[in-house]
Amino acid sequence: MAAIAGSRLDRRKARTRAALIHAAQTFIAEGKTNVAILDITQTADVGMGSFYNHFSSKDELFQAAVEDALDRHGAALDEVTHGIDDPADVFAHSFRLTGRLHRRHPQLSKVILNNGLGLATSEHGLAPRARRDIQSAIQAGRFTAGDAELAFVIAAGAALCLGQLLHTRPDRDDAEATDQIAEDLLRAFGVPADEARQICRRPLPELRCHLSSDR
Repeated sequence: MAAIAGSRLDRRKARTRAALIHAAQTFIAEGKTNVAILDITQTADVGMGSFYNHFSSKDELFQAAVEDALDRHGAALDEVTHGIDDPADVFAHSFRLTGRLHRRHPQLSKVILNNGLGLATSEHGLAPRARRDIQSAIQAGRFTAGDAELAFVIAAGAALCLGQLLHTRPDRDDAEATDQIAEDLLRAFGVPADEARQICRRPLPELRCHLSSDR
């Protein structure tokens, strides 16, 4: 009985934490980072005391919310690119799918964009995976870039500016714009033009079932 009660308590704690994180993601997506903790707990439909059972401050919660969004998307990318042997193709798949995220999962997109500068040094989500893929492509001779970190800076800057463009220019075709930038990045990193175009015209898997940020 004690084990059952403990399991129920653990599940209730997990639900409370998830509700707080989702509430924080909603406020971050709306650019409302100055909200009071009371506003967050009311949105999450939990008590004020429950907040401090999980987080010591609002900043700690917001950090967890961003990391959760990044980790969820990064894990989805890992899953759908598993089994692709060419690291240049893995990089392109991840970039093209992330570009499409901005229109298809706008809340997650805004969480990422509103914390964009932190992506360059983050140990969660997109940044370490992108650095890993770029480094793998360099080691495999697929990318000729001499500095993986600087190549990542170029890719991250392109990804963030693309996301902002797609939010401010709803008339732009998100898939077309994303694939063109991915192709340009591949060429900049040393992939022959014809091959870069071919890679960026390949069908993409659907990420809808992997992302639940807009719940």
